[in-house]
Amino acid sequence: QVQLVESGGGLAQPGGSLTLSCAASESLASFKTIGWYRQVPGKEREGISCIDNSDGRTLSADSVKGRFTISSDKAKNTVHLEMARLKPEDTGVYYCAAQIWCASPGMKPTAFAKWGQGTQVTVSS
Repeated sequence: QVQLVESGGGLAQPGGSLTLSCAASESLASFKTIGWYRQVPGKEREGISCIDNSDGRTLSADSVKGRFTISSDKAKNTVHLEMARLKPEDTGVYYCAAQIWCASPGMKPTAFAKWGQGTQVTVSS
């Protein structure tokens, strides 16, 4: 059973930065796609950014384009989400997810999706 473990969440000020990491228990090559979702209480889980491991193509939500960058470290079986110019509306629980739909028009979970436990990000002054 694959495990995805997120880390790096915490409190940041508006305009600040945080980097989230997702460590997979097996090779990233085992997953065609891997990415990040965000959930806010009372709202549906939102796809933030994902990467296709076969060709390195990435996809990001309009709300984070130009601010968040997803990258993968295949040697460490880890995916990172570098978050810059954070806004209060970026607050939420961030989940790492593998085997998701990562192509236009947007991210979607699949029946085979694997999820991490989530890490809280709070953006507040």
